[in-house]
Amino acid sequence: MIAILGTGKMGEALLSGLLRAGFKPGDLMVTTRRAERAQALRETYGVRAVSNAEAAKAADTLILAVKPQDMGTLLAEIAPFVGAERLVISAAAGITTAFVEQRLGVEVPVVRVMSNTPIRFDEAMSVISAGAHAGEEHLRLAEGLLEPVGKVLRIPESQQDAATALSGSGPAYFFYLVEAMVDAGILLGMPRAAALDMVTQSIVGAAVMLRDSGEHPVILREAVTSPGGTTIAAIAELERHSVRAAFLAAIEAARDRGRELAAG
Repeated sequence: MIAILGTGKMGEALLSGLLRAGFKPGDLMVTTRRAERAQALRETYGVRAVSNAEAAKAADTLILAVKPQDMGTLLAEIAPFVGAERLVISAAAGITTAFVEQRLGVEVPVVRVMSNTPIRFDEAMSVISAGAHAGEEHLRLAEGLLEPVGKVLRIPESQQDAATALSGSGPAYFFYLVEAMVDAGILLGMPRAAALDMVTQSIVGAAVMLRDSGEHPVILREAVTSPGGTTIAAIAELERHSVRAAFLAAIEAARDRGRELAAG
């Protein structure tokens, strides 16, 4: 039995992905803050919506998907019911495995996960790290839950805050870029719908090319950048506005904010 505690947007995306991967509604239970949200999940997915305590008592695997600032309260609520034989998967930004272990008070295996919203379309980037009491079998269990909904990468926990800033928040940077490019198309006289189609397909095609070609992004960019051409004129303007430096600073700021949220 798998329980998702705190079934918000990311929790629901994981829930729907697990069901698409072949898990049965009877294999899953969810918890929510609001009764109307619980009812909606029951009606949409056919899963049981229970209290946090009930989930902690019944489930073999607990996926903690609450906001970072709510994690301490949740752990205090479920600690009396969580034994060392369970697997706890923490999906809250900035929350360390040590934080979870200390508050549960037993040598429970904890795996820290950071995924992202493309999990809704089985294209997530998920990174996982083992806590002090989690072994190979626990990492494999976590991978088994996440691989049907995207790519999974094991990383040291010391890199988790950086991964949160890079891939956890990454889709938002992508959407921001798309929005700017579409606005540019409109500025140049293109209808919004056509501009969005062109930008979306260009970026999807570029992403697949980057993933499947094995080429470094610099090589792929240079292949589009002819001497004295249109692309280098655009690149020069991006460099003049320090766009690269802005991305570096933005992702560093996201890393720092994740640490602040975890610290309360």
